[in-house]
Amino acid sequence: MTKAPKDKQLPHLVFGGELVDLHGTTFKDLSKLDLVGMYPSYAAAYVAWKAKAQSTVDNAHMRYFIVHLHRLLDPDHPEKAG
Repeated sequence: MTKAPKDKQLPHLVFGGELVDLHGTTFKDLSKLDLVGMYPSYAAAYVAWKAKAQSTVDNAHMRYFIVHLHRLLDPDHPEKAG
């Protein structure tokens, strides 16, 4: 097995929006999703996610998520990191 190069891209998406209910993941209005951005690593995505989550702390129904796009693009070879 070959090692992945250190600079291998592992794209992550950060997005969020207002949820219908605190215990679910159904959004009130999909047209109002906040697409924060695409990031080359989990670490970079986490920084963006944390900033957005902290900026909306006053609205309990706002939730932000990190999607591991690299896992969707290549499901047979999931990365162990991030």
